[in-house]
Amino acid sequence: MDINLLVINVGNSRTAIGVFVSGALEHVARVAHEDRTNLPIQIAEAWNKIKDLEDPSVAGASVNPAAMESIEHAVPQATGTKVQWVGSELDLPIKVLTDAPDETGVDRVLNIAAAFEQMGKACVVADAGTALTVDVCDDNGNFLGGAIAPGASLMLQSLKDRTAKLPLVELAAPESPIGKNTTQAMLAGVHTGIRGMVKELVETYATELGHWPDLICTGGDAEVLFNNWELVHAVSPDLTLYGIALAYSNHHIKHDT
Repeated sequence: MDINLLVINVGNSRTAIGVFVSGALEHVARVAHEDRTNLPIQIAEAWNKIKDLEDPSVAGASVNPAAMESIEHAVPQATGTKVQWVGSELDLPIKVLTDAPDETGVDRVLNIAAAFEQMGKACVVADAGTALTVDVCDDNGNFLGGAIAPGASLMLQSLKDRTAKLPLVELAAPESPIGKNTTQAMLAGVHTGIRGMVKELVETYATELGHWPDLICTGGDAEVLFNNWELVHAVSPDLTLYGIALAYSNHHIKHDT
C-alpha cells in the first residue's frame, strides 16, 4: 500500500517521528520527552513532507500515556488531523496469544509484526531501550510473548544509585571483555550481561519452537549492544515505525477505508 503517513512512536524516554512517502520511510526524528518545545516543530517539519500528497494521515503507538497527551495536542495543531492510535482506532496487525493481550505493550507487538512481515517465519525481536524486551512469534506470525528486563541505562543508573562509590557511566561498547578500571568493568558487565540474557532467551525460544528463530534487534541502544554480533540477523532501529505503518495499512485494507 503506497501510503503517505506520519507515524509517531511514544516511548518511555522519547518520541520517534517517521514519515512514509509512497510507502517508503524517508524521514526519522527522535525527541526526548523533556525537550517539549522541539516536539511540535519536529511534527510540523515531518507533516510538511506529505501534506500536499494524496491522502496524508497520522498514525501512532504509545506505551506512555502521560507523554501521549502532549502528542494529541500537538498533532492537530501542526497537521489539522488527529492521530489514529494502534490498539484503539487501528487494529493490531497480528494475533496476540498472551494471557492478557490488552496488557501487552503495543510496541512489542508492532516490533514482532514488522519483523515477521520481512522474515515470513518465526523470529525474535530484542528491543533495547529504557527496558529490554525480547519477544518471539511462531511461523504463523502469532505473538507468543517474551521477556522484560531493565535496559542498559537503567542498569548503569541503578549501579550508581545503589552503591557508595560507583560512578554514573554512559553506555558504550567496552574496550575489552575484561574491565581494567571501574568504568570499563561496569560497561563489560552490562554489555555482556545483556548479550548473555538475549542469547539464553533465544536458545530457550528455539527449544519451544523446535527450530532456531532469526534475531532482529531494535531500540536506541541496539547499535551499541548488538552491532556485529554473530547471533543477530539484522539491527533495525526504526522497526516500531514500520510496525505502525503496517498496522495502518492492514487496518484500512481490512476495512476498505
